[in-house]
Amino acid sequence: MAKTFGHSALLVLVFLSILSKYSEQLQSSQVQTLLRLKLVLNSPAVLSSWTNDTDFCNTEPSPSVTVVCYDESITQLLIIGEKGTPPLPRSFSIDSFFTTLVKIPTLKVLTLVSIGLWGPLPSKIARLSSLEIFNVSSNFISGAIPQEISSLTNIQTLILDDNMFNGQLPHWLSSLSVLSVLSLKGNSLEGVLPESLGSLENLRILDLSHNHFLGQVPDLSSLTSLQVLDLENNSLGPQFPHVNKKIVFLVLRNNKFSSGIPSEVSSYYQLQKLDISLNRFVGPFPPSLLGLPSITYLSISGNRFTGMLFENLSCNSGLEYVDLSSNLLTGKLPDCFLSNSKDLTVLYFGNCLNTGDKSQHQFSFCRNEALAVGILPHRRKREQTSKIVLAFSISGGIIGGIALVGLAFVIARRVHLKQTKGTVPPRSIPESASTGYSSKLMSEARYVSQATRLGALGLPAYRMFSLEELEEATDSFDTSTFLDQGSHGQMYRGRMKDGSFVAIRCLKMKRSQTTQSFMHYIELISKLRHRHLVSALGHCFECYLDDSSVSRLFLVFEFVPNRTLRSWVSKRGARRTLTWAQRIAAAIGVAKGIQFLHTGIVPSVFANNLKITDVFLDQNLVAKISSYNLPLLAESMRQVGEQISSGGSKGLDKARVKHEEKSDVYDFGVILLEIIMGRPFDSTDEVDVERDQLQRVITADNAARRSAVDPAIHNGYADESVKTMMGICIRCLVKDPGDRPSIEDVLWNLQFAAQVQDAWCGDTQSSDGSPISLVQLPRWQRNLQ
Repeated sequence: MAKTFGHSALLVLVFLSILSKYSEQLQSSQVQTLLRLKLVLNSPAVLSSWTNDTDFCNTEPSPSVTVVCYDESITQLLIIGEKGTPPLPRSFSIDSFFTTLVKIPTLKVLTLVSIGLWGPLPSKIARLSSLEIFNVSSNFISGAIPQEISSLTNIQTLILDDNMFNGQLPHWLSSLSVLSVLSLKGNSLEGVLPESLGSLENLRILDLSHNHFLGQVPDLSSLTSLQVLDLENNSLGPQFPHVNKKIVFLVLRNNKFSSGIPSEVSSYYQLQKLDISLNRFVGPFPPSLLGLPSITYLSISGNRFTGMLFENLSCNSGLEYVDLSSNLLTGKLPDCFLSNSKDLTVLYFGNCLNTGDKSQHQFSFCRNEALAVGILPHRRKREQTSKIVLAFSISGGIIGGIALVGLAFVIARRVHLKQTKGTVPPRSIPESASTGYSSKLMSEARYVSQATRLGALGLPAYRMFSLEELEEATDSFDTSTFLDQGSHGQMYRGRMKDGSFVAIRCLKMKRSQTTQSFMHYIELISKLRHRHLVSALGHCFECYLDDSSVSRLFLVFEFVPNRTLRSWVSKRGARRTLTWAQRIAAAIGVAKGIQFLHTGIVPSVFANNLKITDVFLDQNLVAKISSYNLPLLAESMRQVGEQISSGGSKGLDKARVKHEEKSDVYDFGVILLEIIMGRPFDSTDEVDVERDQLQRVITADNAARRSAVDPAIHNGYADESVKTMMGICIRCLVKDPGDRPSIEDVLWNLQFAAQVQDAWCGDTQSSDGSPISLVQLPRWQRNLQ
């Protein structure tokens, strides 16, 4: 037996010896391949350390040279030369170079940047079938992109930037099913972009800038992972490209786009950079772009955008660069350009803005130029131009549309400022949505900056909380942190580790529900992030250990400590009351919150049974709605689930949706009535009586209207502003829901009342729901900040 054991051991030793020699031969072969590559590249300085004695697999990587091995095989090769490296000598052969290179078939990552490669890319690149990342940027490679690349089915990143590739973009790119990064900038590619680009469903970055592409951009809206689209310096157009709403960087600079900006751009809630400069865009500039929740860079220069800017227009606090120059804009520069940040750069020369400097044209220049390109039509062309889609947009409550009634609006405003009589026609004004971020998107967004990860509106990103966090924040839900008990669960105040306060709603669930069954509702709740809502911050599930069903669901919202709107307008004995301008601003904020619930999320949220006690003011007196009809809290969860799966409100009966929408308008009318008259109304009979009184005084004289207005604001309002507010309030409170105005109509009238009030008193109040002059908070509230 010992003899047998010794014989077996001997065989093992022989086998290991053979295997060791084989490994040494394999390693030696790869060493020789690398040294051969060094010679073919004319022994560049960056490879001076490569010798026969180099242990490539154990050499410390550097920014210029990296070799990575796995199981004695080279899997990654990175060579990066000096920027501006000239072409290799005439004796260099790119074919010989790749003939040597393909002797390392195990390569997964191949990066050859700025090393002077020249000539057409050989077809033998197909032999590197394991490649996942291929980067040969900043060389002198010419000719067409070889079709053999289509056989690299594992390729995820393809970067051919700053070479001399020519010809058309090949249709076979669609066969690269896992491709996530395609960058071809700085070449001589030409022709029309293939429709097959729209089928690269995993594509995250598409950079085709600085080429010679022309024609229409294919529909890319189905590319739900696309975050970066750079088409700068081509001849593409005229239609604005269709992309998904999760786009982060969109650069269309220096092309031939000539249509208007689609309204859906105002809902790109993750958009950080938008550069559409040096094109032929016409139509109204949507000021809502300045208020996008993630925007930091915006350039529209060198187009023919029209529109009136206002001082009290709102901007995103994270803005770093804005270029509005060389357009046809009128009005005044927004105050937020000065107050947002010391680091904000703003360019605005070559418009017709009222800035008092010589960088602007006269107003007539912009009007005549607009007429020349058909933006502001003559009256006799009204029927024809009514078919043109020119969107009206809001940012911070300011009207940005011009189109058919643009010039009429400017004239009407001037007439009102002179206190002449006239009626204001209602207009539909969409408000941009500010939705939350799904956890899947945030976990995969490698190319999204930290600013986007922190979420919108100055809030942290929506996330899942642990039960331990919430228990620590509330001292294990101690009675001292209890805020309220309602049909929708108990509410607690919590203080997080960073010192911020939150409101936590605790909901008890039926044992049959699992976490998966709640995901539709959580997705909806995560979207409830808006300037004029008490926004959602996250959630937490508490589950039974035996079957993982949900026992309790915790919903976490921002905490707004500055009392209800009622306490500021009608509560007797209050320390302070809102001015008329501040009341209008609060009303605008509530209206915009309602509009977001109706149109800014899917499924829409209607029939919110809104009361003035459900509206809170934050430390800047921004109005925030704290109670809305969450489907999760509804009695029939199955019905809501069907609504979500059928596409939101599209799956509901239209008549029902319209009725529920107008019920919110009626509730808003009751709030507006209290804002105007300064006293609470607790029954529909009281509301009817006061509505009738407003109906009588609105057509009477100033003294009659004065008798109906809260005495606390006498001598502090423009009569025309009050009259406008009374008129829209009466319309909101009519009995027949079909006769009530839309929330867009309401919002337009409120905006106009704010502008008239501002002009009357020279006030600096903002009409976006954010009064600039702050009210000193009581000490107990300051301690919570």
